[in-house]
Amino acid sequence: MNHQTATLERPSDGEVEHDETAALIASDKVEGTSVYNEGGEKLGQIENFMVGKRSGRVEYAVLSFGGVLGLGKNHYPIPWDRLDYSVRLRGYVVDIDKDRLKDAPSYESERPPQFGADYAVGVRSFYGVPY
Repeated sequence: MNHQTATLERPSDGEVEHDETAALIASDKVEGTSVYNEGGEKLGQIENFMVGKRSGRVEYAVLSFGGVLGLGKNHYPIPWDRLDYSVRLRGYVVDIDKDRLKDAPSYESERPPQFGADYAVGVRSFYGVPY
């Protein structure tokens, strides 16, 4: 997938945004961003993302949806390199439909997984991303 970059909007007083550039975005602006499938159907939103402690590389965006008042949400780690930013949708796009997403590796809020090597292989294999 080719990552598109959004056009940078500048504040009306002429100051430059400090939390976004054409190629970079602050983490707090990513969290809460909607995620869609290629048909434009909203799948959920990015709750957070997991960053390699040593590499500094974002490994997964954790997609969340479902639940009531934050309880019972399901969380789906999606390899970061499977997401593509859509300027038109103002959100990320992943090439998976909602029915297939239900079979993706996931966890409940109350039971986060150990993001170890075995878990990474399972997640990346599901999305067809080499490890």
